Amino acid sequence: MDVMPLLLLVAGSAAVAAAARRTPVPAPLLLVAVGLAVSYVPGVPAYELDPHIVLPLILPPLLHTAATDSSYLDLRAQLRPVALLSVGYVLFATFAVGWVLYLLVPGLPLTAALVFGAVVAPPDAVAATAVARRVGLPSRITTILQGESLLNDATAITAFRVAVAAAVGEGATWAGGIGEFLVAAVGGVAVGLVLMAPLHWLRTHVKEALLQNTLSLLIPFVAYAVAEQVHASGVIAVVVVALYLGHRAWEVDFATRLQEEAVWKMVAFVLESAVFALIGLQLPVVLKGLGEYEGVDAAWYALAVFAVVVAMRFVWVYPATWLPPLLSARIREREGRPGWKAPFVIAWAGMRGVVSLAIAFSIPFTAEGEDFPQRNLLLFLTFTTVIGTLVVQGLTLPPLIRVLKLPGRDVRAETLAEANAQAQASRAAEQRLDELLSDERNALPAPLADRLRIVLERRRNAVWERLGQVNPVTGESVDDTYRRLSREMIGAEREMFVRLRDGRYIDDEMLRTLLRRLDLEEAAAYRETT
Repeated sequence: MDVMPLLLLVAGSAAVAAAARRTPVPAPLLLVAVGLAVSYVPGVPAYELDPHIVLPLILPPLLHTAATDSSYLDLRAQLRPVALLSVGYVLFATFAVGWVLYLLVPGLPLTAALVFGAVVAPPDAVAATAVARRVGLPSRITTILQGESLLNDATAITAFRVAVAAAVGEGATWAGGIGEFLVAAVGGVAVGLVLMAPLHWLRTHVKEALLQNTLSLLIPFVAYAVAEQVHASGVIAVVVVALYLGHRAWEVDFATRLQEEAVWKMVAFVLESAVFALIGLQLPVVLKGLGEYEGVDAAWYALAVFAVVVAMRFVWVYPATWLPPLLSARIREREGRPGWKAPFVIAWAGMRGVVSLAIAFSIPFTAEGEDFPQRNLLLFLTFTTVIGTLVVQGLTLPPLIRVLKLPGRDVRAETLAEANAQAQASRAAEQRLDELLSDERNALPAPLADRLRIVLERRRNAVWERLGQVNPVTGESVDDTYRRLSREMIGAEREMFVRLRDGRYIDDEMLRTLLRRLDLEEAAAYRETT
């Protein structure tokens, strides 16, 4: 097996993603653009998406990271719009886009057109999360988009299987299709509910951080494989398990959380980068074998399908947003009357991604003993739809949000909430410290007891200081200056430890112990700013 193409893909995509952080262009868009350009460079290996790799090996960890970073409570609060988009919109788009393509392409059977509708129906989890994070969407919109993208793949994959069964003549019926969808959805939830408690128990009882992280990496694959084995939705099972584990992550020890966060950030970065690069690299593959549809016809179909995909999302989103408050006084009282700006952003943020391409490549080559109708054309239209939504919608979403002047995150309000939470936690910690110090078994010299109180007071005051005045010279808050100076002091200690090692006063094993202690202090003293 030649591993060089894989190494080149990972290294190249990681380098482009890192470079994107220094530009105003979102990393997914730059990766797709570079992939498109590189696909025609002489000597570049041919990269063809294999659905047997993408769906069971790449999709589960990406869904897991997105779900653990999501809020179960926020998703529950937005359950209605999330369900309307992840289930209702995907089914609507499957039929609407499929019907239009059936009318558009001469000789294309309706069943094959519905297969394509299911392929391009789901917005992509990775694309939605990446762009939402970059442009700073309001929290409610971000929650809705994340929730939709976590669950819509299950709906699309099930609709795709039903449509393919009808296209290849396996006698699929509407009743059978609805039954398969319900079995997949309910089964996926059931598998997730069955697995989540035992997996969480393992996480809290395995004390070795390295074993914990190994378990953490296996969890999404286990959930997906078990669900698929019983013909349930692996996507839903992964999401259910990940939401539960993320909601109860506080019960895992701190060392595991620190390592786990770093490990999953690396995994997500590598997979996301490679996935978007792969999308661009598919161009030579999808152009191969277009035959009679090459040239003007193919371009016309691509433009028409792109327009329909974008338009159908608006057709669904506005009624799904406005009708519930009109029909329910309770919803009106709780949520008020929705405006037009937020639904517009939700409708425009429907970028497609690698899941659509992976599903498209799993379209069978034959149907009823003959070649699957216009399979190469369907691959090409999937590719152009994915590229079109990523480039057109992805590039225009940030300026659109600025033009619409949507209220962003209220940083001051969030800081106040954080400060109040820290104050309450500090009071609880102070009370617990007093209780412990009143026991003679916990007797400490006064300087050490005072140090515990100083550390506690420092944590309590740090958040409030971020709301205070800034240094007129540096523009830093008092808290930022404190953290910077603390880091400089730790850096001086670190350099001295290295000099002592180089002078053979301490060995490397002791150096690693001392450096790890400083690393933990620096992690506690210097808050994450990215």
